[in-house]
Amino acid sequence: MTMAGGLRESQRTDLDEVPRTLLEPAPATLGLLDQLGFWGNLGMSLLGFGGAIAILAPAGVEELGLGAAMTAAAVGTLGGAAILAASLALGAASRAPAMVLLRGLFGARASAVPTVLNIAQCLGWGAFELVVIAGGLHALTAGAVPTPVAVVAAGVVSTLLAIRPLGAVRLLRRYVWTAMVAATLVLAVDLLSHPLPPLDGSWRGFWLGADAALAVAVSWVPLGADYSRHSVDARTAFVGGLTGFSTAQLACYLIGLLALAQVANDPDRVFDLFLSLPLGMLAFGVLVLREVDQSFANVYSTAVSLQNLRPGWDRRLLSAAVGMLVVAIALAVDIGNFSGFLYLIGAAFVPLSGVLLAAWLASRGRGWDTGDRATTRPRMLLAWACGIAVYQLINPGTLPGWSDLWTWLGAGLREATGTWLSASFASFVAAAALAYPLARKLNPPIPPEISGQAHPHRHPGERRDPPHPAGNTPTGIPGQARDDIGSRDDVGTRDDVGTRDDVGTRDDVGTRDDIGSRDDTGPEMTMTASPDDSASGRKEAG
Repeated sequence: MTMAGGLRESQRTDLDEVPRTLLEPAPATLGLLDQLGFWGNLGMSLLGFGGAIAILAPAGVEELGLGAAMTAAAVGTLGGAAILAASLALGAASRAPAMVLLRGLFGARASAVPTVLNIAQCLGWGAFELVVIAGGLHALTAGAVPTPVAVVAAGVVSTLLAIRPLGAVRLLRRYVWTAMVAATLVLAVDLLSHPLPPLDGSWRGFWLGADAALAVAVSWVPLGADYSRHSVDARTAFVGGLTGFSTAQLACYLIGLLALAQVANDPDRVFDLFLSLPLGMLAFGVLVLREVDQSFANVYSTAVSLQNLRPGWDRRLLSAAVGMLVVAIALAVDIGNFSGFLYLIGAAFVPLSGVLLAAWLASRGRGWDTGDRATTRPRMLLAWACGIAVYQLINPGTLPGWSDLWTWLGAGLREATGTWLSASFASFVAAAALAYPLARKLNPPIPPEISGQAHPHRHPGERRDPPHPAGNTPTGIPGQARDDIGSRDDVGTRDDVGTRDDVGTRDDVGTRDDIGSRDDTGPEMTMTASPDDSASGRKEAG
């Protein structure tokens, strides 16, 4: 065993679990079934059954016909799941958590802005989920389980899962996912056995309904890379996320729409309908217990987001503290009064997704610096802000004061466009269209005569420095390095001409490719000192 290999082995205490800090190498062990099971569980939510009313009866327009509502649910879900899956692929390619990944987009300091917003929304939705679980148990047991007891119990389970997140993902895949699929099929068959209402009706609010479904899927983008960075590769993360989440969320909305049609569109009666169905109590009980995965995901991602601000903090202690805080919020605060604020924060991440994906496509990952000294990029912040403005002009929301301002500012636009314009689609496209050319200016493409060729100044037998021990890289995140203008290569190669490539490829035009030319198929990629080194993305000159 080499000295570098010995260092790596000594620094990993548990190859099957997430390391305690961001200063340690993270395992990449989640396969396709793990991703399918995890995102399939997150796509199914107790909130989604009653929440289907936002698709069926969008605010400000007449109720959609059942056929229009089902189509809107399908379009919005598939669009949102595709955006989510693309962000999952970036997490797997970069091996960085979601908020750390945004350092490459906005800079290290500026990434604190979306990080704080994400912490706020995760705390809020984590508490909201505990309340929903308590409500489900109350309905399931006819009030035998007191709400405070249910909240505390669900919070404890969520926290324990967050302390060992990869173990939780495998647990969801092996047992919970199968039970959830069975319960969903039971409810669907029971509901379809009843006469269906007519499918025809109004399509006037179609895009508003699709907008609601898309926004729910995209709300997982600021959490996604926290889990996909442990995927074996980017393709697995993309396919697993797209297939698992879209299938589950669409099934959830379709069941919710069928249920609403049988209870006169009253969301408060949906749970009672489920319990009245044959085998409905058993199926509903499975879904209530499974809902803990939603609060677990929010607790763990809050802890990881905090680590973006303090990479050396122990995620286990953070998860325990966040779990207790979420329980306290659920017990002490009527979280329903803050739903408008939570939806407002979630809306900000729709255009953020557009900026992120457009910037990555434009740069092909070159110069994506996730280090703790990554340069602030105000142009990317401007593109994000413009996207937020587009969303608010079309859909001002319901937050008093803030929504009143945007209602006044966007009155002319909404009058001109009517109900055909989707706030989520429009803000995503607008933010992406602004970010793409700006990102190309920041990271110009490699000239054809240089791209893909061996570096003319690197020769076999050239002296190379040993790799940095994990946890001592300039970024503080193993496998992620930054450009210091020096002549070092943090993973074991070095150029004497003053430029470097942190993952084994290098351009002599002074740019670098941190993660775009590497295929991470394991927890860590190392370079040897052999002249015949042929790492992915690099060809040695003869």
